[in-house]
Amino acid sequence: MIKKRKKKSYTSVYALGQYISMSAHKARRVIDQIRGRSYEEALMILELMPYRGCYPIFKLVYSAAANASHNKGFKETNLVISKAEVNQGNTVKKLKPRARGRSYPIKRSTCHITIVLEDISFYLSTI
Repeated sequence: MIKKRKKKSYTSVYALGQYISMSAHKARRVIDQIRGRSYEEALMILELMPYRGCYPIFKLVYSAAANASHNKGFKETNLVISKAEVNQGNTVKKLKPRARGRSYPIKRSTCHITIVLEDISFYLSTI
């Protein structure tokens, strides 16, 4: 029995941000707005949204586009966010001192964000 290998997609580039100090739920709220949009449209949305989670996601999208133009030579006008996912990271647990010798637990959640950009000019040229 011969196994067929899945061909690599040479039209996609990604950027990965790990251990970003933000809960995965708050990051997903922003990521859902830009999934499937063009690169330039996503940057405009991220600049105008009022959430704190927009800035690290903005940096990741910008970094993925820089990877695409530098490593693969893609034009930024042809890039589309094909995949954007948020996974939960480690939770940093601390103790905050309180009155009368007590302590109060603090949980700082982190998340891992993956942004995948795809070049659509490849698909348009094959049609």
